[in-house]
Amino acid sequence: MNQTIVTLLPHITSIFLVLRICTSLDTISLYKNIIDGETIVSGNEKFELGFFSPGSSRNRYLGIWFKNTSPHGVVWVANRQTPLKNTMGMAKLDNQGILSIYNGSGMVVWSSVSIVSFTNVNPVAQLLDTGNLVIKYLNRVIWQSFDNPGDTFISGMKLGKSLIMGRELYLTSWRSADDPSTGEYTVSFSMEEGRYLQVYIKKGSVIETRIGPYDGIEFAGLPNYKHNPNHMFVDHKEKYFQYTSNRTTIWAKCTLNPSGKLEISRLNNRNREWMSDHSVPVDYCDNYGLCGPFGSCNTATSPTCECLKGFELKSPQLNLDNWTSGCTRSKALDCGPGEGFLKFSSMKLTDTQNALFSAGLSLQECEVACKDNCSCTAFANPNMTAGGVGCLLWFGDLVYVRVYAQNGQDLHVRLAATELSGMLLVSQYKRKGVLILVISTSSALMLLFAVTYACIKKNKKSRMKRRGKRYALHKKNADVQIEDLDELPFFSLHKIAKATDNFSVNNKIGEGGFGPVYKGVLEDGQEVAMKRLSETSKQGLEEFKNEVICIAKLHHRNLIKLLGYCVHGNEMILIYEYMANKSLNTILFDETRSIMLDWPKRLNIIHGMARGILYLHQDSLLQIIHRDLKAGNILLDEEMNPKISDFGLARKFVGPDTAAMTRKVVRTYGYISPEYAVHGHFSVKSDVFSFGVLVLEIVSGKKNKGFSHKDHNDNFLGHAWRLYKEGKISELMDATLHGSCNVSEVLRSIQVGLLCVQQHANDRPTMLSVVLMLISEGVLPQPKQPAFFTGESDNEVQSISVVDEEMITQLYAR
Repeated sequence: MNQTIVTLLPHITSIFLVLRICTSLDTISLYKNIIDGETIVSGNEKFELGFFSPGSSRNRYLGIWFKNTSPHGVVWVANRQTPLKNTMGMAKLDNQGILSIYNGSGMVVWSSVSIVSFTNVNPVAQLLDTGNLVIKYLNRVIWQSFDNPGDTFISGMKLGKSLIMGRELYLTSWRSADDPSTGEYTVSFSMEEGRYLQVYIKKGSVIETRIGPYDGIEFAGLPNYKHNPNHMFVDHKEKYFQYTSNRTTIWAKCTLNPSGKLEISRLNNRNREWMSDHSVPVDYCDNYGLCGPFGSCNTATSPTCECLKGFELKSPQLNLDNWTSGCTRSKALDCGPGEGFLKFSSMKLTDTQNALFSAGLSLQECEVACKDNCSCTAFANPNMTAGGVGCLLWFGDLVYVRVYAQNGQDLHVRLAATELSGMLLVSQYKRKGVLILVISTSSALMLLFAVTYACIKKNKKSRMKRRGKRYALHKKNADVQIEDLDELPFFSLHKIAKATDNFSVNNKIGEGGFGPVYKGVLEDGQEVAMKRLSETSKQGLEEFKNEVICIAKLHHRNLIKLLGYCVHGNEMILIYEYMANKSLNTILFDETRSIMLDWPKRLNIIHGMARGILYLHQDSLLQIIHRDLKAGNILLDEEMNPKISDFGLARKFVGPDTAAMTRKVVRTYGYISPEYAVHGHFSVKSDVFSFGVLVLEIVSGKKNKGFSHKDHNDNFLGHAWRLYKEGKISELMDATLHGSCNVSEVLRSIQVGLLCVQQHANDRPTMLSVVLMLISEGVLPQPKQPAFFTGESDNEVQSISVVDEEMITQLYAR
């Protein structure tokens, strides 16, 4: 490489060369102009930024490379499509944060594009010790070279997708060793929603090689490469793969060369030379689709390609050196009861383009899901780090399967009943050391197998029919019976998996103490929400039973409607009506979304919650204390009408206001009443306290938990009380409500809220009184001092009382 040097000037003139060290560690700040003259080095002297000419070319490019290595490891090129023809070029950082490269005539040949636009600012460019060139304004990165990858992938870079910007980051090869312009080859990460991570090397639009899938530890296409501390990240903004290394002494890079080969190299620190560590494709079997559909490639056999067991060559008359047409089934599938799966071990899992992934299913559940879907052709658990959880389901042809001598995975392929039973018989005889041809006997055995299986299925269905709506829940070796649920529909796990796209992460809409919640669409098009009990859930069988019995017997416009449930082995799932605006806390405490809640909507939410709680306490078949009222459990439909949800901790009570005690208090901090938190006492007044907190939060738009004020140390309730005593209670109101509120309604709601959060339970009103106070215009009582709670933890509060929890009246429908 013919290297020349670059620097930046603090002013527009290019007479003086200045290099200014930034106060932040391991970075160099670059200001205003860059000319072909001095080298800019990262803070730890690992990378250099400058103009260079690659190979024998005389063209000039602005780029970044590893310092003092042989050959020079160029990791990024700015003007790869528009080279400079001489050394008269210059780069300039303007006051809008845009870095541009000018030729000797003053024409722009390349410019960066910022994610935001500014004018008359003082931006700063920095070459970080990661090799990333960033442009900042007020410590905010507005452009970076890592968002514009070339042919090389290094530690800290991301390849994948920005879900917000809709942009994909991938590698593109150089056209030649002398020409860094975009070549024919790309390396891209397949990260479509509901699909599983794998990597493609493509020539144009044609797939040449597939690396992966990713098993949580390494890529299946790199079975012998162990120097790959890789990570995949997914959130609501990004979905990307990243290589990271905790050892700063190891320098590594992954480069897509002009011939389409992906080279992984490490630097020899003694002689500063790059050594090839691994390359892809590795061998003949790495050629994509070499053996066609249902064909398997194995470099240890001859011929290299062969059909999977249960399949035969689709076009046997063709030359055996050409397998692109692949294989077809020896026995066609009919979706009969005898169909099953044959396990293939030490395999590179087939291409996942036509597969769906569910992170929450075990291998056994994965098999059930595949068998229940007649279009499913194979299944596997691709993730080696999730404790056996994770399910890939393939639909259609299996393309690009190969055998590894080691470090392969298990692939379970669907076969016809006759094919599978024949293989089982052969296997049994082989284990005994005898192989006998028994055509007539095997036919009879296959017929017997089919008849026996059909009888077992028929008897099982008959038993289930006789048992009606009574199911045993088996979880952690505990049995709990749920009876008398004739009014509540039962859903099969297959229907639920289908409705949620196999519990796709794309359909996940929330998560609580019970477990994750998924959006689903039933076969009739109805949108539903499905709450799935997690293995690590702090709630369990009793809460599940509570939830089912409570909501099944309770019907009110301000209570969430339970549409059905599912019990399948360890799976326990509740199906609810779908609430378009999710929970109150997702809107109320969001600065941008809270404007959706004007005062009429907030008042409607307050009134709706009050009516719903009054129904629970007084008018329902089951008189219920909810015990977990909070903003996260108030759901909002498309018109912002509130519905109370999550009855896992609810308790029945007898009489007008019977109190009870519990040894274990489990509630969300910030909404729990003082007598419940300290002594374990709970009653209808516990729900009244939580309602009061909610009212004050709705009016103010502020969270009770974590509240702080610059002028005092009071918590949220203390702050509201202070304003009330000082006659400034209107200052508690959310500033966004000034244009839509009725001041008297706001003040009345605040006073009702303060009455509900009074220290002593006896001082608090009943929900009937609350409803009447909210809708009337009479004079309200003066509230007494509220309960004051402070604390740092946002975990659930637990305390012990001296009274046994068996004193609590248990829930039974009537």
